[in-house]
Amino acid sequence: MEKRAIMLLIILMAVGWAAAPCLAQEKMHVVDNAIFPDTRCSPALFDHDGHNEKAGIDDCGVCHHVYQNGRKSEVETSEDSACVECHALKAGADNPIGLRRAFHLRCIGCHQIGEVGPLMCAECHPRASLH
Repeated sequence: MEKRAIMLLIILMAVGWAAAPCLAQEKMHVVDNAIFPDTRCSPALFDHDGHNEKAGIDDCGVCHHVYQNGRKSEVETSEDSACVECHALKAGADNPIGLRRAFHLRCIGCHQIGEVGPLMCAECHPRASLH
């Protein structure tokens, strides 16, 4: 009986250890990519609060920017708006930067400038399947 209990405990611990990453991801937020008709990659993992804390970002306008007359507003932010409200799926006359490119420029561009953070597809998109 004691051997069974010990074996059961070992199995439960192993299952718990193996499942821990999955449980931790429940708290992880993602950048939803369902709007794209051709999702080649999984949604980008992005823990908003953890990222901003680690990066030392207090100003929402750093990422949630608003441009007026070609200049970035120093006081207004777009934090209560979806990115697609300003960045249509495809670039056009009223929208020089399409949504996919806006995401990548904002994220990867900042990482390149600061020389920190992920730069490769699978670092943000864990199940990237680029064809």
